[in-house]
Amino acid sequence: MLLCPAAQAQSYDMFTVGIISVRTQYMNPLYVEEREFKAVNALIYESLVALDDDYMPQGCLAESWERSNDAKTWTFHLRSGITFHNGKPLTANDVKATAEEILRLAELGEGQFATLQYIVKSVKANDGLTFTVTTSRPYYGLLYAMTFPVLPADEVQYSNPSGTGPYALEGFSPGDYIYLSANRNWWKAPPKISQINVVLYAANKDLINAYEYNRIDAAVTRSASASQYSRSATSLTVNYRTMQLETLMINRSSFPLNSEVVRRALRYAVNPDLLQTNAYQGMADRTDTPIPQGTWMYHGNDAAYEYSPEKARRLLEDDGWFDMDGDGELNKVIDGKVRNLHVQLYVYEEQDNSVRVEAATMIASMLEAVGFGVKVSTMTFQDAADRLKSGNYDLCLAAFQMDPVPDPGFMLMRNNTGNYSRYSSQQMDKLFSEFRSSADFASFRGKLYEIQDLFAQDCPFVCLYYRTGTIMTRKMFTTARDIREPDLFRGIETYGY
Repeated sequence: MLLCPAAQAQSYDMFTVGIISVRTQYMNPLYVEEREFKAVNALIYESLVALDDDYMPQGCLAESWERSNDAKTWTFHLRSGITFHNGKPLTANDVKATAEEILRLAELGEGQFATLQYIVKSVKANDGLTFTVTTSRPYYGLLYAMTFPVLPADEVQYSNPSGTGPYALEGFSPGDYIYLSANRNWWKAPPKISQINVVLYAANKDLINAYEYNRIDAAVTRSASASQYSRSATSLTVNYRTMQLETLMINRSSFPLNSEVVRRALRYAVNPDLLQTNAYQGMADRTDTPIPQGTWMYHGNDAAYEYSPEKARRLLEDDGWFDMDGDGELNKVIDGKVRNLHVQLYVYEEQDNSVRVEAATMIASMLEAVGFGVKVSTMTFQDAADRLKSGNYDLCLAAFQMDPVPDPGFMLMRNNTGNYSRYSSQQMDKLFSEFRSSADFASFRGKLYEIQDLFAQDCPFVCLYYRTGTIMTRKMFTTARDIREPDLFRGIETYGY
């Protein structure tokens, strides 16, 4: 997070922020899909467990918990005296009803927080403030899954249900505005900022224009053009990490990428730092594994992820790849036939944002510099998704929305939903089985490190970076060290104390 050195804690009566929102019709956090909208919801709704600056689980609505000896039963104790914005007290039955609604939606393939279905078997309300979660296996990751927002039992399907958070909903007009007022009965100290107004915009250009003309105090954006404000003397910038992991997906079943040597050469040939600086103008955080750097979860391998075109060329030459016809593209005789080191790179783009296409063009140039022939094809998101699922591709610059639970098994286990690289490893499957049976933090972290070590060795695909965004603001609102989705305004309720 980058802050103006002169920023001092102040008290504001009102704070107006702009975000992008064109689809969301309801405030119910179990349904909301738009990224920035979730940040607004985080001010209204609270979870049982919150993640601190070190990405460690801490009590929120739940003040404590303990697990059984076999770590398949977890008992949570709610804080007493917490009320929803509608005046009703928070009880264990509210937690049970919310969890069951999440599981019901997951069965239909709908809603948010669907990871819960893979971990939780049942939730039982023992008494007013105590409930028990039965899991399918011992798993420390349960604590990360318990970060879902808790709603009143009789409002879980409401369009705009009550919450327990520091701010209550006063008004909402889809595509126009959201009005929030301070919850003076919040279980912590009353919020310092009494009113938060959220203005909804359809496009980044409209959002940034509103900020430039002082119609809003702050703007949340992932547009690369926001980087200009990091050098402004009149504007502060708060950089935040999204949950969006950008990858160069590799089809390991497609020639010539079915060769381990070719895949390793490809990884040496790609320079993510240059992509981060030039294509994304610094609005991305480098990572070499599916885990974000700068957290306790990350375990990298500098040697494995070195950028070295020289090593790439040497690997290919040692494997029998040479430029036989002088056209700059390497060839190799296989089974008596001359084959070309040629790949097709697919890329899809986001609305109002061309950076991924630019990144794909740069990757093509990097690969061509070591002897690959590359054709870049731009397509719609749906077309790219269809090709990934069917395996009808060589390379694809693709993004994944990662979960609060630090478990990338969906990308790396055989036949799993996001394993588009067709990666198959008994050793990796075994590691995930052990990882998903780790009941304590030490073993959980240890297995996650082993998974990343094997990822470096096998190169299932190339991890590039986690996208970042910027909150441009004229009023500082937080002293939190780690700002990340969805808690972009984390600390606004206490700023000034």
